[in-house]
Amino acid sequence: MARALRLAHSGRNESTPNPSVGCVLVKGDKVIGEGYTQAGGVPHAEVHAIQSASEPVDGCIAYVTLEPCSHQGKSPPCSVALIEAGVSRVVVAMTDVNPLVSGQGIKQLRAAGISVDLGVLEAQARAVNPGFNKRMTCGMPRLTAKLAMSLDGRTAMASGQSQWITGPEARDDVQRLRARSCAIVSGVDTVIVDDAALTVRKFGSRQPLRMVLDSRLRLPVDAKILQQAGDTCIAYIGDDNPLAEPLQKAGAELVSMPADNGRVDLAAVMKWLAERQCNEVLLECGPRLAGAMLEQQLIDELVVYMAPILMGSNARPLFDLPLAQMSEKVQLDITEIRAVGDDWRIRIEPRYTAGK
Repeated sequence: MARALRLAHSGRNESTPNPSVGCVLVKGDKVIGEGYTQAGGVPHAEVHAIQSASEPVDGCIAYVTLEPCSHQGKSPPCSVALIEAGVSRVVVAMTDVNPLVSGQGIKQLRAAGISVDLGVLEAQARAVNPGFNKRMTCGMPRLTAKLAMSLDGRTAMASGQSQWITGPEARDDVQRLRARSCAIVSGVDTVIVDDAALTVRKFGSRQPLRMVLDSRLRLPVDAKILQQAGDTCIAYIGDDNPLAEPLQKAGAELVSMPADNGRVDLAAVMKWLAERQCNEVLLECGPRLAGAMLEQQLIDELVVYMAPILMGSNARPLFDLPLAQMSEKVQLDITEIRAVGDDWRIRIEPRYTAGK
């Protein structure tokens, strides 16, 4: 199962919107086949493993990181593939949280006389697909906020200049975050000031959906982000803005969103992304949007890159959070700190207060 989990991790950049799954086929004490879920629409992990087998699969044991699917999607049901291949036993790490599958794949296997064991390395399996799990159970994608700051907690000079706070190794690490994401969200001010492309340039060829929050459609039609491969969406307010047509002609998809105090409703954006089958969403933005997302409890994880520099008291903060009293403080749990080149990467989970 540990080998199957490593295979599942191999497919995390490709499998979206499907979960990434690994499968290992064992006969006696010999691995005879293995596979993992790749780009959508191609056979899943179990089928890849069967097709790669070095000898007949009948009578073997299949180790799978997620319950085999039991419904017809772009690919045939994996439970049927295992039954038809003649496997004698299936070891499953976790039940699929997708309501279309949950428990049905295991039920099909057992009805066909196949022995099924469930719950082997379950916690590790859940950690492979946190975005898919959240979307299926909550109807929202998992949102990771990427932030870069100086040692004194500053993200840009007062002018907005921010390139570059961190070194090349940290920037490469951000490319890994982008490659794993289904969508990248940013505010129009950040996109304009940085002339950001928000593309994957390393560690993968799939381009995430780019979502710019631009309530009044201020994004220039010649912005670099509109000249990139892949899709760029602009979330705005209203339906009759005369600036809409030029942006559409420039290649943008415009999405009208509800308003929240004169700005795009952030929760509505996240729900729209979930309906677009986005599992993992990466937030790359300035302090105001980051603060608003945190205040609305929409951020699941913060990935903060801290550089060994000082930018001074006039520079911009990490979050725009106008808190007045200690009782309003936001509690955080640090889950990992590690060096990335000359910088430090800190992974953090907000500890939200229920009911707020």
